[in-house]
Amino acid sequence: MDKMPLASSMEVSRLAYGCWRILGPEGAGPTVDRETGARKAITTAYEAGFTLFDHADVYADGMAEKVFGDVLKQVSGMREKVVIASKCGIRRKGVPHRDSPYRYDFSTEHIIKSCELSLKRLGVEVIDVYQLHRPDYLMDPAEVAGAFSQLKQQGKVREFGVSNFKPYQLALLQSACPFRLIVHQIEISLARLDCFDDGTLDQCLAEKMIPMAWSPLGGGRLADTLPIDINSPDHARRIGLRETMDDIARDYGVSRTIIALAWLLKHPARIIPIVGSAKAERIREAAQAEKVHLSRDEWYRLMEAARGERMP
Repeated sequence: MDKMPLASSMEVSRLAYGCWRILGPEGAGPTVDRETGARKAITTAYEAGFTLFDHADVYADGMAEKVFGDVLKQVSGMREKVVIASKCGIRRKGVPHRDSPYRYDFSTEHIIKSCELSLKRLGVEVIDVYQLHRPDYLMDPAEVAGAFSQLKQQGKVREFGVSNFKPYQLALLQSACPFRLIVHQIEISLARLDCFDDGTLDQCLAEKMIPMAWSPLGGGRLADTLPIDINSPDHARRIGLRETMDDIARDYGVSRTIIALAWLLKHPARIIPIVGSAKAERIREAAQAEKVHLSRDEWYRLMEAARGERMP
């Protein structure tokens, strides 16, 4: 897989591999079989050319990082060839107290502690890219900048970014940070177009920040072959999008999955789609998306179909 610069200090594959559900659906809990499958999925992604791996401390309650760390120990030379991204800031309901709500926490104490626990689970000395998972309404930009600076000075994190921020929230945090934030992880797909109109991608381009697209297949809906429910309020738009994707996919001799990913890769912000399937054949298939170069007309045909109406 081709590489692209993520920062002056690192290059990554054109697509990332996401470890959110490598141990099964949210809340499923790890089992021996799931852990075996997770290790196989990670190894398959690495062998297919993925070098950017996306994590968070809450993925499988930390077990996703632990399993990835096990693979790093087993595969000779892998750590030197991959870039590890992880996130913090989400705190689960009932932790640490029974009446603690689900919430967000960008306090210095939580950021530092979360990073150190992730390092331990991953079995590494440094996290390459560390991100804030979801905006904390009580965020003090100066406090976050201080925590980031401490982690950087201690050699525990190389670069920083955010996830799911609004443009004004990101601008506020960047104004307090003494170094550039390099990535913004957001939901982008033909099923989720908000960032094209709300200034998010424009900000990424202006600030030379790389967008990482989570759920690039719309939670699997864009690749789904099951019939679309006629009672769904947006069924006509979804059917139109599927038909357009199928038409273009036939022209290239590829699947709808490849077209959905290639559509993201076309954008000048250099979007990095995060592939999340744990199935080996789908991981290998996704790695081929960079070989499809959509024309501007094809890109807009897909955008129009995704909107369900002509461009304004």
